Amino acid sequence: METDQKTTTDAEHHNHSLKQIGNTLLKSKSLVPTFLRSAVSSQASGWVDFIVGFVMFYWIFNQHLSWLATGIGVVAGGIVNCIICYKFTFRAENCPWKAVVVKYALVWLGNLILNSGGTELLYILLKKWHILEEMGFKAAGYYSTARLVMSLLVSWFWNFILQRNFVYRPSKFDPYAVRFMTSLLNFLHIHHKD
Repeated sequence: METDQKTTTDAEHHNHSLKQIGNTLLKSKSLVPTFLRSAVSSQASGWVDFIVGFVMFYWIFNQHLSWLATGIGVVAGGIVNCIICYKFTFRAENCPWKAVVVKYALVWLGNLILNSGGTELLYILLKKWHILEEMGFKAAGYYSTARLVMSLLVSWFWNFILQRNFVYRPSKFDPYAVRFMTSLLNFLHIHHKD
């Protein structure tokens, strides 16, 4: 009888501990849980990017216009990432969505420049290391390595930091971003009617 009570108490304690861990991972604003949620949103948006790009390339553009298919996939993935981060990763309900869109676009533009330029720079540097050729590296390996390294560095030290501390937090920049977005939407609405 006492063993059954102890087993029940242990199971209840275990379930309570798991529930606490789950709540911490899902709701905490501290660094590690937020970073883990960010990784989940990045993965989800990456899959959207890939699937939309593939569908556009293979079925819509009949295996042509790979650059356009990729671009549409990247935009779709970016929209999904912005929404998931707003609602789930950073829980930014206290930040106006119009400001988030403008700040996200600015960080995304920096991401594009850093990834493109950084990948090219690292690729050039890797090609100069002749020891890598002796180890069996080829041009595709240089590119893949440069792309992966830059993607991880930009993701951790640009995207995550700026999203956590700027994009999804209220700032003094927000009123300007909201005004810009409102003007843009009004402009698009007026020209859409014509």
